[in-house]
Amino acid sequence: MSKKDKSPEIEDLPLEEEAVDQTAGAEEVVEELSKEEELEQALALEKDKFLRLFAEFENYKKRTTRERMELFKTAGQEVLVSILPILDDFDRALVEMEKAKDKELKKGVELIYNKLKETLKTKGLETVTCGKGDAFDAEIHDAITQIPAPNKKLKGKIIDVIEKGYSLGDKIIRHPKVVVGN
Repeated sequence: MSKKDKSPEIEDLPLEEEAVDQTAGAEEVVEELSKEEELEQALALEKDKFLRLFAEFENYKKRTTRERMELFKTAGQEVLVSILPILDDFDRALVEMEKAKDKELKKGVELIYNKLKETLKTKGLETVTCGKGDAFDAEIHDAITQIPAPNKKLKGKIIDVIEKGYSLGDKIIRHPKVVVGN
C-alpha cells in the first residue's frame, strides 16, 4: 500500500477513538443521570413517607381529642344512672303527697326535687319526652308489654309510660319503659 492509502486509515483511527471516548462519556452522563434520578426518587419516597406519617399522627391527635371529649361528656354517667331511681322515688312521693293534707311538706319535697333535677340538668341529664298517644320508636322506647289498643288510633302507639327515660347529652342512658297498643 502506498503512503496515501495508509494515511486515510491512520486518520480514521483517531476518529474511531474519539467516537469510543464520546460513547464512554455518554455512558458516564447516563450513569450520572441515573444516579441523580435515583436520588430524586429516593427523596420523593422519603417525602411521601414523611407526609403519610404526619397525616397519620394528625389523625391520631384528632381521634384522641374526640375520644377525650366523649369521655368528658359521659364521665359521670354511672353516678347519674345510680341517681335515676331516686328521681323515680321523688316522682312517686309527689304523686302520693297530692293525697296528703300537709301542703307545706309537699312544698318542701317539691323544692328539694326541683333543686336535684336542676343540678342534674346542669350536668347534662335530660328527660326523654314521650307521652300517651306518641308513636312507638324501638330506638328510643323500651316496650314492657303490648295490650289491645282501646281504639284504632292507638295501634302501634304508646298507651302508658311506666318509667321515664333519661339522656346524657345525645346518648340515651335509660330508655323510657312504655306499654304499646296492639
